[in-house]
Amino acid sequence: MFNAIKKFCRRYPVSRMAVALLVLSVGSAAIGAKELSVEELKARLASASTGERPHLCVEIAEKQFSSANKFYAEGETEKGQAALTDVAVFSESARDNSIQSGKHLKQTEIAVRLMTRKLTDLKHRVTHDEQTEVQGTIDRLQRVRDDLLAAMFHKGDK
Repeated sequence: MFNAIKKFCRRYPVSRMAVALLVLSVGSAAIGAKELSVEELKARLASASTGERPHLCVEIAEKQFSSANKFYAEGETEKGQAALTDVAVFSESARDNSIQSGKHLKQTEIAVRLMTRKLTDLKHRVTHDEQTEVQGTIDRLQRVRDDLLAAMFHKGDK
């Protein structure tokens, strides 16, 4: 492989350092490309530090939202409701861990806001009976956002 890089550098006026950085970035992207399942993320969450937990909780909530979306599209309401419960629970956990650690408040709020918008879209695609469950999850996520915003923009004692 290194001989190929040397030939490339001789043929094209590119520094070896630039090529090496490109090779390293492509290699590291390929390594990090493996998607973890919800169960694997939950296992990592148990041993993660407080600062790492918000990101993991958000990732679990987003994966569960995707599952809920799929379940509702397939007409599997009970599985969709269970996935929505996980969305709310892990969003609340992300909020709690963000506030506790003081890290990732903004990123967590943005992720929860996007999930809230997607849930609003989902609410318009499900039956009237299923809308109640989706609206309950939207309400829980809105409270999560309110708490995160309050933590980010709290007024200090004057």
